[in-house]
Amino acid sequence: MATQFVIDLGIKEEETYSISNKSLKFDTPDDISPYLEELNKIPHLKKIDFSGNTIGVEPSKSLADALLKHAETITEVNFADFFTGRLKDEIPRSLEFLLPALLKCHKLRVLNLSDNAFGLQTIDPIESFLAQAVSLEHLILSNNGMGPYAGSRIGKSLYKLSVAKSKAENAPKSLKTFYCGRNRLESGSVNYLAIGLRAHKSLENVRLFQNGIRPAGVSKLILQGLKANTELRVFDLQDNTFTYKGAKALSVSLPSWSSLKEINVNDCLLNPKGSFEFAKALNEGDVSKELEVLKLQYNELEANSLELLVESIDKFPNLKVLELNGNRFEEDSELIEKLSSIFEERGTGELDELDDLEEVDSEEEDDEEEEEETDNEEDDTDLDQLQEELDKEIAGVEVTKGDEVVDELAEELKKSSINQ
Repeated sequence: MATQFVIDLGIKEEETYSISNKSLKFDTPDDISPYLEELNKIPHLKKIDFSGNTIGVEPSKSLADALLKHAETITEVNFADFFTGRLKDEIPRSLEFLLPALLKCHKLRVLNLSDNAFGLQTIDPIESFLAQAVSLEHLILSNNGMGPYAGSRIGKSLYKLSVAKSKAENAPKSLKTFYCGRNRLESGSVNYLAIGLRAHKSLENVRLFQNGIRPAGVSKLILQGLKANTELRVFDLQDNTFTYKGAKALSVSLPSWSSLKEINVNDCLLNPKGSFEFAKALNEGDVSKELEVLKLQYNELEANSLELLVESIDKFPNLKVLELNGNRFEEDSELIEKLSSIFEERGTGELDELDDLEEVDSEEEDDEEEEEETDNEEDDTDLDQLQEELDKEIAGVEVTKGDEVVDELAEELKKSSINQ
């Protein structure tokens, strides 16, 4: 079943066509034809949702033709979990029909391509498409099997997209949402990903959960990437590895995000020292008063950090969710009782169930050994220099005005080589 990420554009039911999660199999044009006939009867179609079905190459051409009939009205497309069971060469061939059609949808604001086994074999057409999709504001690209190399190319395309947006008329100048979780991005993708993300100045929601990014990569991604996104509201790097290095980077960046509503660092191994650094930043620093969600599960957070959290709770009157399970303190701690009482008095918000707390280890961590391990992962690549190289690459491409650039790109997509 497709993972659902809700972006509310206020689209009415009568402006929507959905066959979501019906497990339909479109192997031939005849298979999809009845559904396209229904779709085409909607006069002001704004949203289509084909998620949770599976489509072959020829039906993709039929669907692309249907998209073009509604190109002036479509604003949201959900193609999540849309290629289940397809051969690795079928998916890029399908995209060669669908992506050029989506480029012609000049009002397309939301695109969900999650839960599709893209991997390296589709990175050429996807990279080309994203670099020119100037109308997009919300991009959902999670659980696609990207890997670090493909992740780097996604980062490049995000930067190229920001440049294209800056030159396009009547187009939003920045993405607002970028979800790219569960994609094995690892630290190898971070350089270009940081460049791509920081270029979208008005970015509000970032979810990069479960990507295997290590402390040095986390630190670089935050300090040289996300820190520049001053309108950030959602920070979700759940299930990557922070340790002290990543926790420190997050802590010093908090004042940059004055509208931050959600921090999700569950399962990020901040460790006792990093957890304390983060709790201290919440308690003493200039942190968004808009904070509503704070997720800190399984981070080796100890009583000293918990005490700082309790002290800082009054700074966050809108806090509704606080997750602390899997850390190192006693469930019957007076501090936990105090937190629970605060939420009860407010009448809103909740503390998660503490059913898996970790025993405090009497042996101290060897901080010097840990820091040496993370230092060995350092990448001293100059991101400003990489960005300059991208600018030269962009400048070297002949720019064509108007619809001609879309037509040329569509032809390029059809000829895209497939990386095996």
